[in-house]
Amino acid sequence: MATKIRLQRRGRKGYAFYSIVIADARAPRDGKFTEKIGTYNPNTNPATVDLNFDRALYWVEVGAQPTDTARNILQHEGVYLMKHLRQGVKKGAFDDAVAQQKFDEWKASKVKGDEAVRAQDAKKKKEDKEKELKAEKAVNEAIAKKVAEKKAAAAAAQAEAEAPAETTEEAPAEA
Repeated sequence: MATKIRLQRRGRKGYAFYSIVIADARAPRDGKFTEKIGTYNPNTNPATVDLNFDRALYWVEVGAQPTDTARNILQHEGVYLMKHLRQGVKKGAFDDAVAQQKFDEWKASKVKGDEAVRAQDAKKKKEDKEKELKAEKAVNEAIAKKVAEKKAAAAAAQAEAEAPAETTEEAPAEA
């Protein structure tokens, strides 16, 4: 039996959510599966992956073939790196402690990079919000200036309308 590591679609229309499953290669995408090894949510930024690392590593070592998207997810989580390091241990290139140390270093650098990306995104959002606020303030000031000009013009027109009426009333009274 040929096994595949694939995504099984869940969620509602317009909001996909996937389960990472082990299934027979002949089974349909959302059909029967052997084991669920994790979830993948592409709707968050960055995408959220919850993976049972040990089971995923076991299935990759046993020979389960992942789909393209599943392979990308497994590579991003470090399953293929650990498989590579374990093969080096089997060949005698280094021991388990060195392999685990290399994996931990890689994982730490990956986490650090992800945090930097999140911080950069947060900073960009904050700057964009500040720019929008400045633009809105400029528009509000322009509108306030136009309103003030209209009020001044209306007050001047009203003053002109009242001034001639007063002079015409005053002139016959003085004569």
